[in-house]
Amino acid sequence: MNPLAEIKCVPCREGAEPVTLAEIDEFLPFIPDWQIIERAGIPRLERAFEFKDFAEAMAFTDRIAALAEQEGHHPVLITEWGRVTVAWWTHKIKGLHRNDFIMAAKTDERLKTPAA
Repeated sequence: MNPLAEIKCVPCREGAEPVTLAEIDEFLPFIPDWQIIERAGIPRLERAFEFKDFAEAMAFTDRIAALAEQEGHHPVLITEWGRVTVAWWTHKIKGLHRNDFIMAAKTDERLKTPAA
């Protein structure tokens, strides 16, 4: 199991520090399929997942929604036929926090687990 996926998210408050470049370099090897994409001036972790049909894509979306509720940290989810795009960032700090890397790792784990 990915060690980041074993960590619980911590509540993040406005004014919390975003991750440093050193932390990004430390965390990215654990989530190699994710990219840092800037949208509207905000860096986000983003990954597109491919599925054989809409039903599988929707089931994965449901697993990520349940994970988000459990951890209290919510992504952007775009579900379309055969594809789900997931983007994590911390709204309160308008940037990336350690929680986003944790959630990306947990998202990858949900891909491996059909019934989570």
